Amino acid sequence: MGSVPFCHSERSEESVFSPPSERSYEMEKHFFVYILANQTDVATYIGVTSNLPARVYEHKNHLDPDSFTAKYNITKLVYYEDAGTEPLIAFEREKQLKGWRRSKKNALIERMNPSWVDLYETLF
Repeated sequence: MGSVPFCHSERSEESVFSPPSERSYEMEKHFFVYILANQTDVATYIGVTSNLPARVYEHKNHLDPDSFTAKYNITKLVYYEDAGTEPLIAFEREKQLKGWRRSKKNALIERMNPSWVDLYETLF
């Protein structure tokens, strides 16, 4: 029977857990700025979240049926970036992107995702 790893090093010499110094980055909450598009790539939405898979799921399933994304069926994740651990930096980046001309936003999306495919499944 295989051994079960424990969090406490005194319980398992072969723990699969990383030392605290390596785990600290994983434990910090990261914020993501993301862009969604509708199926024809005409309408877009820019947002910020600390849980990208969950937030995109909410958009895809219209959990807020009165939202802009639900109204225009904006459900395709076409761009995202890790804005780090400071929420204010993420919100400033969101504001910056929202202020760009559409052509500049398109160029940003196309550097990461030239075909504008849905990136949602790549998050898992």
